[in-house]
Amino acid sequence: MITKQERRYQHGITATIMILVVLTLSPFVLLLMSSISSESSLIRNGYQFWPQTFSLDAYKYILRNSDTILKAYGLTIATTAVGTLMSLFLTITLAYPLSRKSLKGRNVITFLIFFTMLFHGGVVPSYILWARYLRIKNTFWALVLPNLLINPFHLILMKNYFEHSIPNEIMEAAELDGAGPVGILSYVVLPMGKPIIATVAMFTILTYWNDWTNALYFVSDSKLWSLQILLQNILNNVQFLSKNSQVTSQIGMSVTNIPSVSVRMAIAVLGVLPILILFPFFQKYIVKGISLGAVKE
Repeated sequence: MITKQERRYQHGITATIMILVVLTLSPFVLLLMSSISSESSLIRNGYQFWPQTFSLDAYKYILRNSDTILKAYGLTIATTAVGTLMSLFLTITLAYPLSRKSLKGRNVITFLIFFTMLFHGGVVPSYILWARYLRIKNTFWALVLPNLLINPFHLILMKNYFEHSIPNEIMEAAELDGAGPVGILSYVVLPMGKPIIATVAMFTILTYWNDWTNALYFVSDSKLWSLQILLQNILNNVQFLSKNSQVTSQIGMSVTNIPSVSVRMAIAVLGVLPILILFPFFQKYIVKGISLGAVKE
């Protein structure tokens, strides 16, 4: 039987969680409401949780060239999918051997990987490597390969998970049944490692989806612009037009018709919406994957 003290405690926990949920969702609600508010209303009243004057001018301005937006979405989705799959393949195939204590020299390899978390070659050497020697500039791979190098943090998370959260006895039993390293990885490690794989996958998806530096550094062809760099260019154009009335008059536009404030919110909505839709499918694995994968000897 639940006592009054326990019931009060449960009510307090429920109320606290509801408050935290409201505080967490408030910025997203404010972002969405601001994106569908009129420009004049935002300038006059500031950002509000409910638009005084409803308007889709910001989205109309962004989607004037809908084909370009859809192409950028498609390219970004393709980049994210290909990059995530390749990155997961490399991370898993390196983390699994490092998790086995029978691997000779694994401490040295682990140290070399950890060493890369402390030092970075720099932007200029990286640009010379990818653009001059590997010649990926203005290609699809310019959006994929610079981020493909294995993230040491992801690798350590996955290696620790495989080592401490998957019983070694199960792997030894699989070896006795005649399974080789590939069989153990395929039929034992991967099914039992779903939480950490989903966690690393989500982190990698966020990296590729939010990336705009690769397109900035390695892509000059507008046909290969990712969604983030396209939205950034739209924002730059809006800011330029709003500050140069002579240019807007020459192209037959008025400065007051340019949604320079609401368009920022609309750009943020278009950029974050797919991730908000995708996140619930990974959320149940993320906490478990991080907490177990962070365990060390």
